[in-house]
Amino acid sequence: MIDGRELAVAASIGIALSEGGDETADDLLRNADLALYRAKAGGGGARRYHPDMHAGMIERLELESDLRQALARDEFFVVYQPIVDLRSGRVSGAEALLRWRHPRRGLVSPAEFIPVAESSGMIVPIGEWVLRQACRDARRWDGIPGGERLSVSVNLSGRQLQTSELPSVVPQALLAAGLPAERLTLEMTETVMIDSNDETLALLHELRRLGVRLALDDFGTGYSSLSYLHRFPIDVIKIDRSFVERLTGAQSATSLAASIVRIGQGLQVMTVAEGIEDQGQLRALRAMGCDHGQGFHLARPMPAAEFETSIAEWDRYRPAV
Repeated sequence: MIDGRELAVAASIGIALSEGGDETADDLLRNADLALYRAKAGGGGARRYHPDMHAGMIERLELESDLRQALARDEFFVVYQPIVDLRSGRVSGAEALLRWRHPRRGLVSPAEFIPVAESSGMIVPIGEWVLRQACRDARRWDGIPGGERLSVSVNLSGRQLQTSELPSVVPQALLAAGLPAERLTLEMTETVMIDSNDETLALLHELRRLGVRLALDDFGTGYSSLSYLHRFPIDVIKIDRSFVERLTGAQSATSLAASIVRIGQGLQVMTVAEGIEDQGQLRALRAMGCDHGQGFHLARPMPAAEFETSIAEWDRYRPAV
């Protein structure tokens, strides 16, 4: 108990044992440190060193080194997944998704390099690059019939929300591209909201005053969702794909998704369903009044040039909604 508050304290332990007797003290300390890193990454507890940990750490360090050079070498690119108005069937915007074409490895999965970018701090300059690129691309959509109404969504990491420069980076990107602020949506995960503080809340209000929209991604997968919706200036809630993929199954899953839609309606915020994979899910979401959706059933992520072409020809092949 500290100042009348109960604090829960946990320990993470890395263990290294001398196997053949030829390890030095430095070897054992390094191995124990690697095991400690794995213990922390796994949520705490104790982990014993295994040689695979060393190989994994070397690979991670190499990936981090390559990641630091990727931006300067122009190895990143952005693809866009259309977001569709479920009432009209027309595209209302797109989510910008980062991709990395490594010179030796080829396409590196975001699931592999994004955590490394987060932990190394590289996510901040990389995120700024994505923001600028997405704003430039969205401005070019003005040349497509109806393109001037399309919005672009860009993901923000927790690291980016911790930087005081963000409120100046966003308007600079908008100004450089000539994109109206209302056509930019900044997405944050529910975990980021839970881990936020008063400084983050003030920053979000400052971003909102710029005229951009704020979206809560992966809604329903964290804790205290309703309290955070009331506290933060949210314009859009995105229904996590884990709820959408079960829509054709148990009635309880349908009820959960429908409840999120009703929450959005009650708070007068837009709802967007992620991960729509088939016609059954699409019909269920439309029936419950979900506003927008995205997923492979509607359209896969595509390079900027292909996205522009698909928008111009959307009415020819769009799926029935």
